[in-house]
Amino acid sequence: MHKIKGYALAIISAVSYGLIPLFVLPIKTAGFSLDTTLFYRFFISALFILAYLLYKKESLKVNFREFFILLTLGLFYALSADLLFLGYDYLSPGVASTILFVYPVIVALIMVFWFKEKIGKLTILSLFITLIGILILSAKDSLLDIRFLGLFITLLCAALYALYIIIVNKAKISGSGTKITFYSLLFSSLYYLVKTSIAGESLLIPHTDLLFNFILFALVTTVFSVLALVHAIKLIGSTPTSILGALEPVVAVCISVILFGEDLTLNLIAGVLLILVGVIINIVADSRKNKTNVE
Repeated sequence: MHKIKGYALAIISAVSYGLIPLFVLPIKTAGFSLDTTLFYRFFISALFILAYLLYKKESLKVNFREFFILLTLGLFYALSADLLFLGYDYLSPGVASTILFVYPVIVALIMVFWFKEKIGKLTILSLFITLIGILILSAKDSLLDIRFLGLFITLLCAALYALYIIIVNKAKISGSGTKITFYSLLFSSLYYLVKTSIAGESLLIPHTDLLFNFILFALVTTVFSVLALVHAIKLIGSTPTSILGALEPVVAVCISVILFGEDLTLNLIAGVLLILVGVIINIVADSRKNKTNVE
């Protein structure tokens, strides 16, 4: 029963995060500031998670070193979101969301080159398959016509998210993953608050429908996703949860195609499939390596 609940939560986490284009694109189309939208998304999410932490009676105390690390995590999280939505403009929501999903592969590369971890044959195969998938997705009509700016922006987004994951794993911060997420979201909202202030943008929400959209955006794509992810990892482990995370870009692509008219081309299908296969191979390889280290 616990396994079934864990798999269900992992699927809920992946699907809810994959719904981001469903909320963001209508707001962009309406001409509302994306920075203000993201401020409300992160700030409202932080408030909901704060309520959850208070309900669990978890301490929110951090020392100066932890504060600095959490501030860095918040900045990386915010910049990653910034670049993802910028990638929507240069590529498309489906393509950008899929390329973002290569972050586990980037984590593996950073661990190899920065932390001198050994790289296995499965990881090399994963990198090769993922690279081909990225090139296919980033091409307009042929592999000789690659949208390099969009590719660079989205890969930089994935790299920042990969760094976020590595810092969370390597930095010793007291408390649960939910507490770390709360501070990350809080500092991310402060980033967008500063950004909107510098740009002179108003935080005034013109009508209640938009406020409802912001609350729903925060709840579905952030709060539900994060909390479901945390509990799924506890119930079934990080590897199955990560593999089910492959549903994130699939959902984003489906929404882009069905609701926003993105063409379902052979490039899109082949690129998404290759990246999903490459990332899953990498996750399995990482799981095997961890088991070997334990033994």
